[in-house]
Amino acid sequence: MVVEKVMKRDGRIVPFDESRIRWAIQRAMWEVGVRDDELLDRIVKDVIDRINELYDGEVPHIENIQDIVELELMRNGLFEVAKAYILYRKKKAEIREEKRKILNKEKLDEIDKRFSINALRVLTSRYLIRNEEGKVIESPKELFERVATLAAIPDLLYDERVFSKEGGYAQDLKKVEYYLQNFEEFAGVYSIGRFRLNKYHFERMINLYKELAEKGKMKVSIDEFLGMLEHGEFEKYEEVVEEYFNLMVNQVFMPNTPALINSGRPLGMLSACFVVPIEDDMESIMKAAHDVAIIQKMGGGTGINFSKLRPEGDLVGTTTGAASGPVSFMHLIDAVSDVIKQGGVRRGANMGILEVWHPDIEKFIHAKEQNVGTNVLSNFNISVGLWRDFWEALKEGKKYPLINPRTGKKVKEIDPKSLFEELAYMAWAKADPGVVFFDVINKRNVLEPAKGEKIRATNPCGEEPLYDYESCNLASINLAKFVKYDDEGKPYFDWNEYANVIMKVAKYLDNAIDVNKFPLPEIDYHTKLTRRIGVGMMGLADALFKLGIPYNSKEGYDFMRKATEYLTFYAYRYSVEAAKQRGPFPLYKLSKYPEGELPIEGYYHKEIWNLPWDDLVKEIKEYGVRNAMVTTCPPTGSVSMIADTSSGIEPIFALVYKKSVTVGEFYYVDPVFEAELKKRGLYTDELLQRISDNYGSVQGLEEIPEDMQRVFVTAMDIHWLDHLLAQASIQLWLTDSASKTINMPNDATVEDVKAAYLLAHALGCKGVTVYRDGSLSVQVYSVEGEKKKRVPAKPSEYAKRILKEIVESESWLKKFVNVEAIIDGTNGKGLPIFSLNNHKGTLNPTKSEIDERKIKELLGIAYCPVCYEHGGEVVELRMESGCSTCPKCGWSKCVIS
Repeated sequence: MVVEKVMKRDGRIVPFDESRIRWAIQRAMWEVGVRDDELLDRIVKDVIDRINELYDGEVPHIENIQDIVELELMRNGLFEVAKAYILYRKKKAEIREEKRKILNKEKLDEIDKRFSINALRVLTSRYLIRNEEGKVIESPKELFERVATLAAIPDLLYDERVFSKEGGYAQDLKKVEYYLQNFEEFAGVYSIGRFRLNKYHFERMINLYKELAEKGKMKVSIDEFLGMLEHGEFEKYEEVVEEYFNLMVNQVFMPNTPALINSGRPLGMLSACFVVPIEDDMESIMKAAHDVAIIQKMGGGTGINFSKLRPEGDLVGTTTGAASGPVSFMHLIDAVSDVIKQGGVRRGANMGILEVWHPDIEKFIHAKEQNVGTNVLSNFNISVGLWRDFWEALKEGKKYPLINPRTGKKVKEIDPKSLFEELAYMAWAKADPGVVFFDVINKRNVLEPAKGEKIRATNPCGEEPLYDYESCNLASINLAKFVKYDDEGKPYFDWNEYANVIMKVAKYLDNAIDVNKFPLPEIDYHTKLTRRIGVGMMGLADALFKLGIPYNSKEGYDFMRKATEYLTFYAYRYSVEAAKQRGPFPLYKLSKYPEGELPIEGYYHKEIWNLPWDDLVKEIKEYGVRNAMVTTCPPTGSVSMIADTSSGIEPIFALVYKKSVTVGEFYYVDPVFEAELKKRGLYTDELLQRISDNYGSVQGLEEIPEDMQRVFVTAMDIHWLDHLLAQASIQLWLTDSASKTINMPNDATVEDVKAAYLLAHALGCKGVTVYRDGSLSVQVYSVEGEKKKRVPAKPSEYAKRILKEIVESESWLKKFVNVEAIIDGTNGKGLPIFSLNNHKGTLNPTKSEIDERKIKELLGIAYCPVCYEHGGEVVELRMESGCSTCPKCGWSKCVIS
């Protein structure tokens, strides 16, 4: 008889899967450079025959099957392959043991096994529930069940048996208030199929019923609804919970960090991004400080535009004194953030914006120009808000007026070129400030007539422009999961499956708005006026590796554009269907959507369409759209670590790097790269060391074939011009913005930064963060001087062509952008570094000065506070997706990730 079942290590009986045996043997063969499909087929057949012979229809244990594989490999004389298989088996046993220690469990379940050791470490450090003694009391399976269960609750309330889009139903809400006041008594009483509602699920469900009932949209009373739930009339929604659960545990998508932490828990806040208003009076300033404290206490990050505050030295009418100015109040907010250590390890994250016309703009640009290690404004990313009039002044060489926001009068005029120099210099020296292009952000802003004003602020990482008191829920889809292989082993991208998942994730985020416990009533109100969601991407670098496409190539940019076009098109496709069933966002009729406008630049370039946008717009005009904005690309830090994939839309930082652990050192290798090395018979410890010593790059290594060097590029192998093109390619089809770092080498010049800003604006980016390697505080001193010189990145041929086209079409850019110098790598080289009148040399401390300072003074600037506070390990941060991020634990200044 044929064996049909197998017993797993945890005692479960599962179907026998021949493909798992084939893959294990193939991997062992690749390990020793054997690539012979006929031999592989024969060995697999021998193994299956021997299993059937020995067990004759009985159920073997998985260990027995592995013993048979070893034996058959040796019987066929494949002793090196058998050795590789035995070593792999031993390694798997060690991994299982390590996972048990991390999770503090005797037995691992199937979900535990799906995640890498690194992913489980991240989950246990920040996401799984702990008891008062600090011990983990939740498994990854339980985490994803509570997240998925909460996300499906709105489906019950919008069921056509209980919900009316048109409204007109009156319900007595006294019993609803009873349930809300006594929600703790109903823990585990109700369920959606096999998924039990905990007390926080129940409270959010009753709260949503109340909200819909107050609008007259509930056809049944609360007791009738609960009776239906108790009698299993919503059992079909078990499939919805199961679907969300499977998408997460299979690492296909992940919600933003607050949703993973807070779903089905007391805080209940699922959003990551907020904007808080601040007006020019003390009551508003203190209200903003209060709002920031509440939002950050619950795990969110805040953006604030300080431009309405009167400048330093201006008149204060009530006291006839002098105003202290916007920068001083930034320090106030920074101090508030500093005392709110979220969960004891996460610092508050803020975006501070000052618009370029403000009289204090020069002081703002230099706000972070302090001695290394002083922690000044460490809880802030700062950005200068630029408008079209500034670009016009720069273009025409005219003086630019600075305006007092209190009086609306001109205070003085400045040379825009000098200000632009200062801005570029500080970004070159300190990686702050960044720039936000408000003219581009508002160019396609379909909400402007509904809101009566332009957008003037973003979240901490800049990818989510928001109105005052708006918030946004974000989630990222793992692109690498959609790379499949045909019968001949050739990779392809499954666009149909990708489209289906996009719609499911859009629904997840739309549902999250309804069960979100917002930190302030103002945020609840304004968020639900627009119902903004942010479907995003991660795993881009890994997907391109699998497809054999270089990140910095025309083919790479074409893929990015298509992936983002699908992202937005199918997020809208869900949103239109939801509008039919649940109604459009409340401000829809006042927006530009009914006129057929969309907030995406790509829509206005029909020659690049891959999808039927005209048909979609017709539907939007007829039925409305549920969500005012639908896509963004956030940083994914620890979220991508949980998904075991590359971060956000960034290239990877290193293909190989050395990691130190308590038992010694080992090399971390990008999994896709590792598989390719083994497939080609190139994998050796000696080669890994060579790559690690080459800054984690394969560029210039003769052992690595040219085609692999072309495809497997790291962030620093890619020229900053190609980084810009990647961001612009993705921005073209997003409703909101993208968080990305424009990496530059340490020897990049201020001229490079200036050119990057001008080209980013010309390419249609909504903002840009430039990072020169080594400018993040003390990072420069950690680079080993003995290592070989890094192979310099060069612009791709495609990037050169685009650069020339831009400068030819905007001839004034020639005053600032030296095309040939950028191409040949001499841009600004040999010129004296721009020096400011008030620059006192504080940016270049000596090595001994830094050694004298305590490590704690550097936390939040250059080193990871989580790794330091949990074991005293000093781990350098790196710039990724526009934010300082820890490569070990995924901690980021951006709370989203």
